[in-house]
Amino acid sequence: MENYNVSSNPHDRDRITTTEIMLTVIIALLPATFFGVYNFGYRAAIIIVVTVASCVLTEFLYEKGMKKKITIGDCSAFLTGLLLALNLPSTIPYWMAAMGGIFAILVVKQVFGGLGQNFMNPALGARCFLLVSFAKYMTDFTYDGVSGATPLAIIKKGGDFDLYKMFLGSTAGTIGETSALCLLIGGLYLAARKLIDIRIPLFYIGSFAVFILIFNGNGFDYMYLAKQICGGGLMLGAFFMATDYVTSPITKNGRIVFGIILGFLTAILRKYGAGAEGVSYAIIISNILVPLIEKVTQPTAFGWEGKK
Repeated sequence: MENYNVSSNPHDRDRITTTEIMLTVIIALLPATFFGVYNFGYRAAIIIVVTVASCVLTEFLYEKGMKKKITIGDCSAFLTGLLLALNLPSTIPYWMAAMGGIFAILVVKQVFGGLGQNFMNPALGARCFLLVSFAKYMTDFTYDGVSGATPLAIIKKGGDFDLYKMFLGSTAGTIGETSALCLLIGGLYLAARKLIDIRIPLFYIGSFAVFILIFNGNGFDYMYLAKQICGGGLMLGAFFMATDYVTSPITKNGRIVFGIILGFLTAILRKYGAGAEGVSYAIIISNILVPLIEKVTQPTAFGWEGKK
């Protein structure tokens, strides 16, 4: 009898390789990356180098030490480091950024079996780890030499902020989240290349918008809604992290449900949570729910079942 080797999920087959997918996502992130360096200066560039280097080196050393196949050539560790950097403030100490990279690869990715086995997005897992461990440094935002609150934090406290600046990105925030325009360009590029299922970001942003319009307390305030969509990490999370192949549902209806849950969780955390953000925790919570979402949205097999 012939024995078959059953590999780990996912089992989708395509001519495009993992390396090509990762490189395409990296290219899509370049507008936000370059703008982040322009917006926050040399420290942003150094943090990007530190997180990418720590992620790649950690993966190499772990696989070398465990006598496993070296996989840094697939660029997944590079992408994790880049996404982590874009989720960090430019003022964070370099050693903390490096610690985040190590945590992302070692704890979130490799301990669970490597690429394809992690149950949450490694970059977001590391960001939440740093946020819990070093809240002071993770919420210290400086723009144009002045330390201050992010636009979302100002709006949450009853203030106002220029929507035009939020759309372009000339604001305080993490390195890669400020420019909605750059993130939208990158997200549409991924959608055009058919590397992401556009249903996830559409239903994510759509359900978020519905909740915000209904429960913002000011009626159907579309200007307020636009600022909520452009502010924070919503665009970055919707297009680049919620669509992660490993941690998002594989069923079509599951991706719709996933997007709706993401939108409502983000809106609830922003509206009623202590902080002004909510994207990172919303995505991680939804990642944990993916097995259940896939179970209830599994398509019915063709045919029918006979009576027993």
